[in-house]
Amino acid sequence: MTANFRNNAEHSRYELIEQGLTAFADYRVAGERLIIDHVETPVPLRGGGTAGRLMQAVVDDVRGRCLKVTPICSYAVAWLRRHPETQDLLA
Repeated sequence: MTANFRNNAEHSRYELIEQGLTAFADYRVAGERLIIDHVETPVPLRGGGTAGRLMQAVVDDVRGRCLKVTPICSYAVAWLRRHPETQDLLA
């Protein structure tokens, strides 16, 4: 994981800071599932891979915590579909 990534559990969101701006993924925990409700990247960072790096860091953290992922956000759904190596995490 990158030093600019953190799980901000107090606000139930993962955060990735790049170029002084924060991309984030809001989540909820239900039992052993992490439900990703919303992923957002600031406009100046869009198109540069920030959201993808955020999702990869989220997946790495989820895997390390032995959780499963339920994506609600359309971006999270699409990103997980594009990454077959994450299919074992889906719940």
